[in-house]
Amino acid sequence: MKKIKDVNVTRSFNNYQAVSAIKKKLLGKRLNYQEIFSLMDEVAHERLGPILTTYFVAAGFKEGFTKTELFYLTKAMADTGQKLNLKGTVADKHSTGGLAGTRTTMILVPIVASAGFKIPKNSSRAITTPAGTADTMEVLAPVTFPLKKIEQMVNKTGGVIVWGGHLGLAPADDVIIQVETPLSFESFDKIIVSIMAKKIASGATHLVLDIPVGPTVKINHFKDAELIADKFKFLAKRFKIKVTVDINQALEPAGHGVGPALEARDVLKVLEQRPDRPFMLEAKALRLAGKLLDLCLSNGKNGKKKPAGSSGEEMAVKILKSGKALKKMREIIKIQGGNSQISSESVKLGQYRFDVPSITKGTITGFNNNDLTVIAKILGCPQDKTAGIYLNRRIDEKVDKNDILCILYSGDKWRLEEAKDTLLNVPIYRIE
Repeated sequence: MKKIKDVNVTRSFNNYQAVSAIKKKLLGKRLNYQEIFSLMDEVAHERLGPILTTYFVAAGFKEGFTKTELFYLTKAMADTGQKLNLKGTVADKHSTGGLAGTRTTMILVPIVASAGFKIPKNSSRAITTPAGTADTMEVLAPVTFPLKKIEQMVNKTGGVIVWGGHLGLAPADDVIIQVETPLSFESFDKIIVSIMAKKIASGATHLVLDIPVGPTVKINHFKDAELIADKFKFLAKRFKIKVTVDINQALEPAGHGVGPALEARDVLKVLEQRPDRPFMLEAKALRLAGKLLDLCLSNGKNGKKKPAGSSGEEMAVKILKSGKALKKMREIIKIQGGNSQISSESVKLGQYRFDVPSITKGTITGFNNNDLTVIAKILGCPQDKTAGIYLNRRIDEKVDKNDILCILYSGDKWRLEEAKDTLLNVPIYRIE
């Protein structure tokens, strides 16, 4: 009886301390580790409630955190959950996100796994885009597994692409994501903490970070990207993770498709080396894979060596063009319970479609990723895996009146009609 009473007293104190920490942060004051740990522990065990959790998210968005607070938040978020137990070099990749139709992870993972490194990719579902990596991978195979099963699969195939939202890895982050999703926003500091906490919990030793910058993605300015990269490097050093950062301009999606099924098609087209594959997506995936391989091979462990005079990107190109990456992806799909013989052509799209014509002649001078997301969600993304938008045209291309700019897909004809009507007032392309 005394034990139960003691537990209740401890919980009551933790809750009091967590609420006090939120008040303190709302006033712009710094938090110590004990305050942050109590806060993360309450959030992780869903004892704080959605309203107070929202206050905490809002406080962090408004005031931000010091580097020391970021370290405390990351450590507490990782320490209040479970962790993967993998030995040796453990590679990982993550993006700050916000750019639809750029599914590099599902190309990078089989390349890096084919090179002989472990890469247990636990991915998120959509937060600010029409599809997350987990949503897209789910088109090809199940993505929900217990930790022990993931460890077994990684030890057998080298890589997996799973949903991290139920694993108990940095569980406070998963609760916070539920609060953020309806608003479709994340603060920069929250993005940093979220990514690093998940990487620590996954046992990552080597990490490549993709930071896209553009007018309609999460990070709008290169100056902000540099500040974020600096915070990532600070945390990586504190947690003894080797990191390389790729800051890149993102004016439009790198792939042709937006939405789970269309993005899965893009990934398979690249792995299959189809002539109609999205070359921008392929180039970005190879660049990121190359940087990660360079990092993993730099310490000379695991008995892995680069061929003399070659770079990590050249290794990645060779693995992709030889068909090894496609073979590895089929292994990953199979071990996760999917159809390993699936091809880009056999991925089903929404039965209702509409070809969107250009209403004028001119040159495409701009692309609005936010409006793209609005239309894709109206079509049913990400819940309707078959819904989405196929992009026929790119920035700087010339178009004539009635040329097809993009194709809308949905499994619901009324959603398609609503998307068509909305598109008249929320244009994806700017033509001049």
